[in-house]
Amino acid sequence: MREFFTVAGRRLSYLDFGGPGSPLLALHGHYNEASAFAPLAEALAPRWRVIALDQRGHGASDRAESYERDDYVADVAAFHQHLKVGPAAVLGHSLGGVNAYQYASRHADRVTALIVEDIGAVVDCDWSFTTSLPRRAASRDALASALGGAAPYLECSFRESEDGWGFSFHIDDTVASQKALNGDHWEDWVAVNCPTLLIRGIRSDELAADHAREMIARRHGQARLVELPTGHVVHHDAQAQFAAEVTTFLSKLEHHRPRAQPQSGQDLPV
Repeated sequence: MREFFTVAGRRLSYLDFGGPGSPLLALHGHYNEASAFAPLAEALAPRWRVIALDQRGHGASDRAESYERDDYVADVAAFHQHLKVGPAAVLGHSLGGVNAYQYASRHADRVTALIVEDIGAVVDCDWSFTTSLPRRAASRDALASALGGAAPYLECSFRESEDGWGFSFHIDDTVASQKALNGDHWEDWVAVNCPTLLIRGIRSDELAADHAREMIARRHGQARLVELPTGHVVHHDAQAQFAAEVTTFLSKLEHHRPRAQPQSGQDLPV
Protein backbone atom coordinates (compact mmCIF):
# COMPACT_ATOMS: atom_id res chain seq x y z
CA MET A 1 0.00 0.00 0.00
CA ARG A 2 1.34 3.44 -0.93
CA GLU A 3 1.23 6.06 1.80
CA PHE A 4 2.41 9.67 2.19
CA PHE A 5 3.59 11.93 4.99
CA THR A 6 4.94 15.48 5.14
CA VAL A 7 8.29 16.71 6.42
CA ALA A 8 9.17 20.42 6.43
CA GLY A 9 6.58 21.10 3.74
CA ARG A 10 7.75 18.29 1.45
CA ARG A 11 5.72 15.18 0.79
CA LEU A 12 7.48 11.82 1.04
CA SER A 13 6.01 8.54 -0.11
CA TYR A 14 6.54 4.96 0.98
CA LEU A 15 5.28 1.47 0.25
CA ASP A 16 4.09 -0.63 3.17
CA PHE A 17 4.02 -4.20 1.92
CA GLY A 18 1.96 -5.14 4.96
CA GLY A 19 1.51 -8.26 6.99
CA PRO A 20 1.73 -9.16 10.67
CA GLY A 21 5.52 -9.46 10.84
CA SER A 22 8.20 -7.37 12.50
CA PRO A 23 8.98 -4.15 10.61
CA LEU A 24 12.01 -3.91 8.33
CA LEU A 25 12.62 -0.39 7.02
CA ALA A 26 14.16 -0.44 3.53
CA LEU A 27 16.10 2.33 1.78
CA HIS A 28 16.83 2.11 -1.96
CA GLY A 29 19.84 3.33 -3.91
CA HIS A 30 20.21 5.97 -6.62
CA TYR A 31 18.10 5.41 -9.78
CA ASN A 32 15.59 3.33 -7.78
CA GLU A 33 12.60 3.71 -5.50
CA ALA A 34 10.63 1.78 -2.91
CA SER A 35 9.11 -0.63 -5.43
CA ALA A 36 12.56 -2.14 -6.03
CA PHE A 37 12.06 -4.05 -2.77
CA ALA A 38 8.82 -5.77 -3.82
CA PRO A 39 10.49 -9.15 -4.48
CA LEU A 40 12.31 -8.99 -1.14
CA ALA A 41 9.08 -8.11 0.68
CA GLU A 42 7.34 -11.10 -0.87
CA ALA A 43 10.20 -13.40 0.07
CA LEU A 44 10.35 -12.22 3.71
CA ALA A 45 6.60 -12.29 4.36
CA PRO A 46 4.90 -13.05 6.66
CA ARG A 47 7.71 -13.02 9.23
CA TRP A 48 8.87 -9.54 8.21
CA ARG A 49 6.83 -6.54 7.15
CA VAL A 50 8.93 -4.54 4.68
CA ILE A 51 8.22 -0.79 4.64
CA ALA A 52 10.22 0.99 1.94
CA LEU A 53 10.73 4.73 1.59
CA ASP A 54 10.83 6.67 -1.67
CA GLN A 55 13.75 8.85 -0.63
CA ARG A 56 13.78 12.57 -1.42
CA GLY A 57 13.79 13.21 -5.15
CA HIS A 58 12.90 9.61 -5.97
CA GLY A 59 9.70 7.79 -6.85
CA ALA A 60 6.54 9.56 -5.71
CA SER A 61 8.39 11.73 -3.16
CA ASP A 62 8.95 15.43 -3.74
CA ARG A 63 12.18 16.87 -5.05
CA ALA A 64 14.31 18.79 -2.56
CA GLU A 65 16.64 21.76 -2.65
CA SER A 66 19.39 19.81 -0.88
CA TYR A 67 20.65 16.23 -0.96
CA GLU A 68 23.29 16.42 1.75
CA ARG A 69 23.99 13.61 4.21
CA ASP A 70 22.12 15.20 7.11
CA ASP A 71 19.07 15.75 4.88
CA TYR A 72 18.72 12.07 4.07
CA VAL A 73 19.27 10.97 7.67
CA ALA A 74 16.64 13.44 8.89
CA ASP A 75 14.19 12.00 6.35
CA VAL A 76 14.79 8.49 7.67
CA ALA A 77 14.22 9.71 11.23
CA ALA A 78 10.95 11.38 10.21
CA PHE A 79 9.88 8.26 8.30
CA HIS A 80 10.54 6.04 11.30
CA GLN A 81 8.72 8.39 13.64
CA HIS A 82 5.72 8.58 11.29
CA LEU A 83 5.38 4.78 11.24
CA LYS A 84 5.14 4.50 15.06
CA VAL A 85 6.52 0.97 14.99
CA GLY A 86 9.14 1.35 17.72
CA PRO A 87 12.78 0.31 17.27
CA ALA A 88 13.23 -1.65 14.04
CA ALA A 89 15.67 -3.34 11.71
CA VAL A 90 16.91 -1.18 8.82
CA LEU A 91 18.18 -2.28 5.41
CA GLY A 92 19.76 -0.09 2.76
CA HIS A 93 21.33 -0.49 -0.68
CA SER A 94 24.11 1.80 -1.94
CA LEU A 95 22.91 5.37 -1.19
CA GLY A 96 20.36 3.78 1.12
CA GLY A 97 23.08 1.74 2.79
CA VAL A 98 25.00 4.85 3.84
CA ASN A 99 21.76 6.48 4.94
CA ALA A 100 20.97 3.35 6.96
CA TYR A 101 24.28 3.11 8.82
CA GLN A 102 24.42 6.85 9.45
CA TYR A 103 20.90 6.69 10.88
CA ALA A 104 21.86 3.69 13.02
CA SER A 105 24.99 5.41 14.33
CA ARG A 106 23.20 8.64 15.22
CA HIS A 107 19.99 7.08 16.59
CA ALA A 108 21.23 3.89 18.19
CA ASP A 109 18.13 3.43 20.34
CA ARG A 110 15.90 3.14 17.27
CA VAL A 111 17.74 0.48 15.24
CA THR A 112 17.79 -3.16 16.36
CA ALA A 113 19.68 -4.58 13.39
CA LEU A 114 21.36 -3.21 10.28
CA ILE A 115 21.76 -4.67 6.79
CA VAL A 116 23.99 -2.78 4.37
CA GLU A 117 24.10 -3.82 0.72
CA ASP A 118 27.22 -3.13 -1.32
CA ILE A 119 28.50 0.25 -0.16
CA GLY A 120 31.56 1.23 1.80
CA ALA A 121 32.58 3.41 4.70
CA VAL A 122 34.47 5.51 2.15
CA VAL A 123 32.53 6.38 -1.00
CA ASP A 124 34.02 7.58 -4.27
CA CYS A 125 31.03 7.79 -6.56
CA ASP A 126 31.37 8.46 -10.30
CA TRP A 127 28.39 10.32 -11.75
CA SER A 128 29.41 9.98 -15.41
CA PHE A 129 26.76 7.27 -15.89
CA THR A 130 24.14 9.63 -14.48
CA THR A 131 25.00 12.47 -16.84
CA SER A 132 24.92 10.04 -19.78
CA LEU A 133 21.33 8.98 -19.10
CA PRO A 134 18.75 9.94 -21.74
CA ARG A 135 16.52 12.71 -20.45
CA ARG A 136 13.61 11.68 -22.64
CA ALA A 137 12.72 8.86 -25.03
CA ALA A 138 9.78 8.44 -27.37
CA SER A 139 8.58 5.22 -25.76
CA ARG A 140 9.26 2.85 -22.89
CA ASP A 141 10.97 0.45 -25.28
CA ALA A 142 13.13 3.26 -26.65
CA LEU A 143 14.19 4.22 -23.15
CA ALA A 144 15.06 0.62 -22.30
CA SER A 145 16.98 0.29 -25.55
CA ALA A 146 18.99 3.44 -24.85
CA LEU A 147 19.97 2.06 -21.43
CA GLY A 148 21.06 -1.30 -22.76
CA GLY A 149 22.17 -3.71 -20.06
CA ALA A 150 21.38 -1.18 -17.33
CA ALA A 151 17.66 -1.12 -18.16
CA PRO A 152 16.56 -3.90 -15.77
CA TYR A 153 18.10 -2.02 -12.85
CA LEU A 154 16.29 1.23 -13.59
CA GLU A 155 12.95 0.07 -14.98
CA CYS A 156 11.11 0.48 -11.68
CA SER A 157 11.77 4.22 -12.09
CA PHE A 158 10.52 4.54 -15.69
CA ARG A 159 7.81 7.18 -16.01
CA GLU A 160 5.74 8.54 -18.88
CA SER A 161 5.09 12.28 -19.14
CA GLU A 162 3.63 14.62 -21.74
CA ASP A 163 6.93 14.87 -23.60
CA GLY A 164 7.90 11.21 -23.56
CA TRP A 165 9.47 8.65 -21.25
CA GLY A 166 12.00 9.41 -18.54
CA PHE A 167 12.59 8.64 -14.88
CA SER A 168 10.94 9.26 -11.54
CA PHE A 169 14.20 10.89 -10.40
CA HIS A 170 15.77 14.03 -11.89
CA ILE A 171 19.23 13.63 -13.34
CA ASP A 172 20.58 16.90 -11.93
CA ASP A 173 19.29 16.00 -8.47
CA THR A 174 20.97 12.62 -8.68
CA VAL A 175 24.32 14.17 -9.55
CA ALA A 176 24.00 16.51 -6.56
CA SER A 177 23.13 13.54 -4.35
CA GLN A 178 26.06 11.48 -5.60
CA LYS A 179 28.49 14.34 -5.01
CA ALA A 180 27.19 14.72 -1.46
CA LEU A 181 27.46 10.96 -0.87
CA ASN A 182 31.18 10.94 -1.58
CA GLY A 183 33.55 11.05 1.33
CA ASP A 184 34.90 9.30 4.40
CA HIS A 185 32.10 7.96 6.62
CA TRP A 186 34.21 5.74 8.91
CA GLU A 187 33.14 7.65 12.00
CA ASP A 188 29.50 6.69 11.45
CA TRP A 189 30.26 3.10 10.45
CA VAL A 190 32.33 2.28 13.54
CA ALA A 191 29.82 4.05 15.82
CA VAL A 192 27.02 1.61 14.92
CA ASN A 193 26.41 -0.64 17.94
CA CYS A 194 23.75 -3.05 16.68
CA PRO A 195 24.34 -6.39 14.92
CA THR A 196 25.17 -5.72 11.27
CA LEU A 197 25.18 -7.72 8.07
CA LEU A 198 27.24 -6.39 5.16
CA ILE A 199 26.31 -7.97 1.82
CA ARG A 200 28.75 -7.52 -1.08
CA GLY A 201 28.52 -8.49 -4.72
CA ILE A 202 31.69 -10.33 -5.69
CA ARG A 203 31.76 -8.46 -9.02
CA SER A 204 30.85 -5.12 -7.44
CA ASP A 205 32.44 -1.99 -8.87
CA GLU A 206 31.41 -0.01 -5.75
CA LEU A 207 32.68 -2.04 -2.79
CA ALA A 208 36.11 -3.65 -3.02
CA ALA A 209 36.75 -6.91 -1.17
CA ASP A 210 39.60 -5.48 0.95
CA HIS A 211 37.51 -2.49 2.00
CA ALA A 212 34.59 -4.72 2.97
CA ARG A 213 36.88 -6.83 5.13
CA GLU A 214 38.27 -3.75 6.81
CA MET A 215 34.71 -2.61 7.55
CA ILE A 216 34.06 -5.90 9.33
CA ALA A 217 37.36 -5.80 11.22
CA ARG A 218 36.73 -2.31 12.54
CA ARG A 219 33.41 -3.37 14.05
CA HIS A 220 35.14 -5.89 16.34
CA GLY A 221 32.76 -8.81 16.07
CA GLN A 222 29.51 -6.86 15.70
CA ALA A 223 29.35 -7.24 11.92
CA ARG A 224 29.70 -10.06 9.46
CA LEU A 225 30.24 -10.17 5.70
CA VAL A 226 28.40 -12.20 3.08
CA GLU A 227 29.53 -12.16 -0.56
CA LEU A 228 27.27 -13.30 -3.37
CA PRO A 229 28.14 -13.87 -7.07
CA THR A 230 26.66 -10.62 -8.41
CA GLY A 231 27.50 -7.04 -9.25
CA HIS A 232 26.49 -3.96 -7.27
CA VAL A 233 22.73 -4.60 -7.14
CA VAL A 234 22.77 -7.82 -5.17
CA HIS A 235 19.07 -7.86 -4.25
CA HIS A 236 18.21 -7.74 -7.97
CA ASP A 237 20.75 -10.21 -9.37
CA ALA A 238 20.45 -12.86 -6.63
CA GLN A 239 16.96 -12.36 -5.25
CA ALA A 240 16.56 -15.72 -3.56
CA GLN A 241 20.08 -15.82 -2.09
CA PHE A 242 19.84 -12.23 -0.88
CA ALA A 243 16.49 -12.86 0.81
CA ALA A 244 17.82 -16.07 2.37
CA GLU A 245 20.84 -14.28 3.87
CA VAL A 246 18.65 -11.48 5.25
CA THR A 247 16.21 -14.02 6.70
CA THR A 248 18.98 -16.04 8.34
CA PHE A 249 20.58 -12.95 9.86
CA LEU A 250 17.35 -11.54 11.26
CA SER A 251 16.06 -14.91 12.45
CA LYS A 252 19.21 -15.59 14.48
CA LEU A 253 18.81 -12.23 16.17
CA GLU A 254 15.18 -12.95 17.01
CA HIS A 255 16.10 -16.37 18.34
CA HIS A 256 18.63 -14.91 20.78
CA ARG A 257 16.66 -11.87 21.87
CA PRO A 258 13.16 -11.59 23.38
CA ARG A 259 10.81 -9.94 20.97
CA ALA A 260 9.97 -6.36 21.91
CA GLN A 261 6.34 -5.57 22.48
CA PRO A 262 5.87 -1.83 21.83
CA GLN A 263 2.90 -0.17 23.42
CA SER A 264 0.04 0.86 21.20
CA GLY A 265 0.81 4.15 19.50
CA GLN A 266 4.44 4.11 20.67
CA ASP A 267 6.27 7.09 19.23
CA LEU A 268 9.90 8.01 18.72
CA PRO A 269 11.55 11.33 19.50
CA VAL A 270 13.11 13.14 16.55
